[in-house]
Amino acid sequence: MIRPATQNDITNLLAVAEATGLFQANELEDLNGMLSEHLSHGSEGENCWIADDEDGLVGAAYYAPEQFAEGVWNLYFIGVHPQHQGNGRGTALLNYVEKDLAARSARLLLVETSGLDNFELTRTFYRKNSYEEEARIRDYYKAGDDKIIFRKALTP
Repeated sequence: MIRPATQNDITNLLAVAEATGLFQANELEDLNGMLSEHLSHGSEGENCWIADDEDGLVGAAYYAPEQFAEGVWNLYFIGVHPQHQGNGRGTALLNYVEKDLAARSARLLLVETSGLDNFELTRTFYRKNSYEEEARIRDYYKAGDDKIIFRKALTP
């Protein structure tokens, strides 16, 4: 079941992000800040959805509109607990996000990720879901760690 997140989900959502092993402590703090801000104030236009089943929270997606572009949204976070990866939960979350945004007449969904080797499965996931690599900014996060931006057109 995919449903809107609540403040009560923040701890478990951060646990999912941490379990992926892809986030540094400061990045988890930033994610906590974004989620806390959204869930405590109900920021207009921003959305956070989580997947929840009989085992509890297993995945999440967080996305928000780009402030300076018409119909462009950013997927800031999507993750599935490693124990539940490989069975379509991430794709189901991504499809949910895309359908929600298409209903809002969004044109593009952008995703940024790292160019490090341990993010190869992440990049493969986006390619498998018809995202195209739009840009690469060399040494963006730190020397040797590129920023890779994927895009998907949501309207024909």
